Amino acid sequence: MFKARFNLVMLLTILAALPAKAVKIADITRIFGQRPNLLVGMGLVTGLKGTGDGSNFEEASKLLAKMLTHFADPAQAKDLGNASNVAIVQITAVMPEDGWHSGDKVNAYVLSIGAASSLKGGRLFLAPMEGPKGGIFAMSEGQVIIEDPSIPTSGIVKGGCVAETEFHMPYLHDGHFTFVLEDPAASWITASAIAQIINQSESPDGKEVLATALDPKTVQVSIPQAEREHPDSYIARVQRLPIPERLLDGEARVQINEKTHTMIITGDVEISPVVISHEGLTITTIAPPPQPTPRNPLVQTNGAIPIDTTGNGGAKLQDLVNALDQLKVPADDRITIIKELYKTGKLHAKLITE
Repeated sequence: MFKARFNLVMLLTILAALPAKAVKIADITRIFGQRPNLLVGMGLVTGLKGTGDGSNFEEASKLLAKMLTHFADPAQAKDLGNASNVAIVQITAVMPEDGWHSGDKVNAYVLSIGAASSLKGGRLFLAPMEGPKGGIFAMSEGQVIIEDPSIPTSGIVKGGCVAETEFHMPYLHDGHFTFVLEDPAASWITASAIAQIINQSESPDGKEVLATALDPKTVQVSIPQAEREHPDSYIARVQRLPIPERLLDGEARVQINEKTHTMIITGDVEISPVVISHEGLTITTIAPPPQPTPRNPLVQTNGAIPIDTTGNGGAKLQDLVNALDQLKVPADDRITIIKELYKTGKLHAKLITE
């Protein structure tokens, strides 16, 4: 135990000693068009030990009969009514966000949509995978693995979806590309800062405006005429540009996860002058107060917290957190207090609860 704690302390010390690296444009943005692509399909899981759809779900028999016709087997659905070793499934696969090449493999996820009670031990029969706008982009096949034993009708085929086509993301449009800010960083302040940095770096004399913030999430960047034939180095150079800390949006934000009792404070969160009294907090006084000693210090517990430590008509949320720490206020009560401050307009920040 001591060794584990020592190692943790050493790790934190090393991390604290490392120099902070500047945030790059690429760290908080993606290029428009760079996105995951979902493929879907319908298929059959075979080889089940009596846990398939059987006669309780006719659609599975129909799909099996249709599949057999491709192999010159004219079986009818009525002949397959008791095929309890087969289950009809929905198949999904998420393809790489930067496009893919023929032969690339990703995981395929299968979910029973019929009467099957379990897909354990089954194998997904070769099934076509379509994109949102139609067209077959991949084929899926392989052994089904049940990841969660409590949900035996759902499984994964590792590397079972194999791309059959080439697909390249359309990044460039009429000589420009667009940065999309990730949601936590999206704001007019940050978008404008990114445009400003690009313009100052790529056009120091200010004669050419190459980047423009279109909205809090979008910055459009023009490619100089001389670099349009081979824009890769220009895009990479712009993505590597650092964003000074002073230009990053310091949006005041409090994010609360009520399930895990986690509270994250970002930016300069302020609180108007307020006195907080909450059920469960107690006031303890001793009269006359004893002479404090190192072994018996004078302990004072308050139930009402005046928050205005600067005396200038306001305080930081951190002041409140420190006061709540001193009073050993439980996590649930802290969250309740923060939410009440927000309701009364005393908490000057964006509150996000999940």
